[in-house]
Amino acid sequence: MANNTRARRKVRISRALGIALTPKAEKYMERRPYGPGQHGRARKKQDSDYAVRLREKQRLRAQYGIREAQMTRVFEEARRTAGLTGENLVELLESRLDSLVLRAGFARTIAQARQLVVHRHITVDGARVDRPSFRVKEGQTIAVHQRSETMVPFQLAAAGAHRDVLPTVPGYLNVKLESLQASLVRRPKRSEVPVTCEENLVVEYYAR
Repeated sequence: MANNTRARRKVRISRALGIALTPKAEKYMERRPYGPGQHGRARKKQDSDYAVRLREKQRLRAQYGIREAQMTRVFEEARRTAGLTGENLVELLESRLDSLVLRAGFARTIAQARQLVVHRHITVDGARVDRPSFRVKEGQTIAVHQRSETMVPFQLAAAGAHRDVLPTVPGYLNVKLESLQASLVRRPKRSEVPVTCEENLVVEYYAR
């Protein structure tokens, strides 16, 4: 029952943001690409500039499943880093451990990836890490802990069960799915990161 409630909530959020956050939400939105209720197909009034920027920030935050305080901290780091702030923001978010667990195909959704990390199923360079926000560095290897490899979810992942709903593995990851291992070969580049976002609008939102 709780799982169904969470799934319906994700569908509602996905519809509000105009982006599928889970495979189930994607199927639902394909069937009904308009909002609920009798006014769902009606033409909406044009949003204000603030509303557009806010929604874009919410879309990015939802895709990584993080809280506002976390998003703000990463934005401040991105702003202090040399280069374009928006690109830095996405690249830093993509370097999170839970993000890379998802990209590697160990999990089906970002929520599941975060849960796997919190429950200490994931290692970085052989050491268990239970913080989804852990920043993976170039050259480090993430893997499923040896004691967890025989669990059904990981056996399914090793067989490629999630590949049908996940984007192609990006070039900054070297994945050995059958052995449940992946290495971050270099820092992610914004152009390769499979998230839907106009990051310049997110920068404008925080710079207001």
